[in-house]
Amino acid sequence: MKKYTVKSVLSKLIGFDTTSHLSNLGLIQFIETYLAEHNVHSTLIYNDTKTKANLIATIGPNVPGGVVLSGHTDVVPVVGQDWYTDPFQMVEQEGKFFGRGTADMKGFIAVALAVVPFFSAAKLKRPVHLAFSFDEEVGCMGIQAMLEPLRGHIASPRLVIVGEPTNMQVGNAHKGQMVSKTRIWGREAHSSRPDDGVNAVEAAAELIGLVAALRNKARDTGIQNSVFDPPYTSFNVGPVSGGSAFNIIPNFCEFDWEFRFVPGDDPEAILHEYNSYIYEKINPRLGARFPECRAENTVWAVLPPLKAEPGSDAETLALALAAKNDTTALAFGTESGYFQSIDFPTVVCGPGDIAQAHKPNEFIDMSQLQACEQLMHRLISALEE
Repeated sequence: MKKYTVKSVLSKLIGFDTTSHLSNLGLIQFIETYLAEHNVHSTLIYNDTKTKANLIATIGPNVPGGVVLSGHTDVVPVVGQDWYTDPFQMVEQEGKFFGRGTADMKGFIAVALAVVPFFSAAKLKRPVHLAFSFDEEVGCMGIQAMLEPLRGHIASPRLVIVGEPTNMQVGNAHKGQMVSKTRIWGREAHSSRPDDGVNAVEAAAELIGLVAALRNKARDTGIQNSVFDPPYTSFNVGPVSGGSAFNIIPNFCEFDWEFRFVPGDDPEAILHEYNSYIYEKINPRLGARFPECRAENTVWAVLPPLKAEPGSDAETLALALAAKNDTTALAFGTESGYFQSIDFPTVVCGPGDIAQAHKPNEFIDMSQLQACEQLMHRLISALEE
């Protein structure tokens, strides 16, 4: 049986290029084989094309009161980034491990796997579950496919730890997120004949202005929650594409936009206000010129918020495992809200700094991995009691 340290497991995981547009099966099969060497059975949940898979495994008796260790296996692209080294070959320098995914979030997965022999050897009265997902970075597709199997596979857990990089702080809250794409179909014409066409870019600009108005409304009169920075629901317009030449009235334009809502705000109400403007103002005006002209908005990613449960048994356990006194609210989103949606008490706590994520020369400090190892060994003790 091969012996793996955290360093060697992490090196192996970084060697799999699991950028979200690629398959993660090589990495998943490595984990499945590794767990089987320790007599741990894995359940795989595939995507529709069988090119990606989630993995669920249980160590110990599958009874209520266990702890789920959760992580996503995909990473963001490296294209266009200035890396000093091969991003898919881990490099150690001055107590830091460099490579894509070291912080976000293969470091946590590596620690969990390296501790598997200790979990297996312990006399656990309650189980530790592993739940590793695909496609978190592109809309949390994997976790959504895993929710029902999790309900069926895992006895009600006491705690889920989502191991995103928090510098081993216990995160108990973050905003939700809703991401949309708006498309506008206009009519092409020579720019000298404006009455012959419908300018899709102009309609897009009007809707982008509406996003700005919704932002101002949320900032000035919306729900405020001081644990977040900013304390209100925030909005952003991302990529915009439309038009082909300065002297052609553009017949198409599209843009992505998102809002990150504080717990307690109503994302459906925000979306309804935006869509009502499209169907009551934009589309009647465009369609009156030419019937084929219209706008359409499609939500393509939803991330539920993580709601704080101060004083709960789950948060108390998480603080004890992490050896911390206080929880913190997170500025970034995670899969944790999905676990809460099936009544699995959840926190976010993992090694590394989110400031290193998605950047060239991503790294994780060895001391963070060591702190995460210590959490895992405290977890063993807690599950043996």
